[in-house]
Amino acid sequence: VLETALGEEMTEHLGHTKNRAVPGRESTNTRNGTRSKTVISDAVGEIEISVPRDRASTFEPQIVRKRQRRLGDVDEIVLSLYAKGLTTGEISAHFAEIYGASISKETVSRITESVIAEMQDWVSRPLDSVYVAVFIDAIHVKVRDGHVANRPVY
Repeated sequence: VLETALGEEMTEHLGHTKNRAVPGRESTNTRNGTRSKTVISDAVGEIEISVPRDRASTFEPQIVRKRQRRLGDVDEIVLSLYAKGLTTGEISAHFAEIYGASISKETVSRITESVIAEMQDWVSRPLDSVYVAVFIDAIHVKVRDGHVANRPVY
């Protein structure tokens, strides 16, 4: 989700999607691969992400800023706010207020659309014919063996 959001930020920065330059536009700035970055998330711990780069080195990501090591639960917040019915403008304002990151409504819209597309792919994936499940259960009874103790009976 984070890499998708960063990719959409890059799309907004360049003004065109990957491999689809706008005809007649004189910009020479294009995508220049990615760089690996390790950030620390409160929920998951260390996460290795790929941050996109541009040839002119003018891309300044807002979600995961340069030299930022600690990451709040940004992806979960965007999806949670969207799921609760907030508009893209309200989500953008929320980010500006809480994180100090200016994210446009269009970027929020692209992020949610990309995540929804990934989610639809996951929902419609083929399922295995058999799933193995192991249930372990025990009943605890009091046993007198010189003293009373609870012992599990399987």
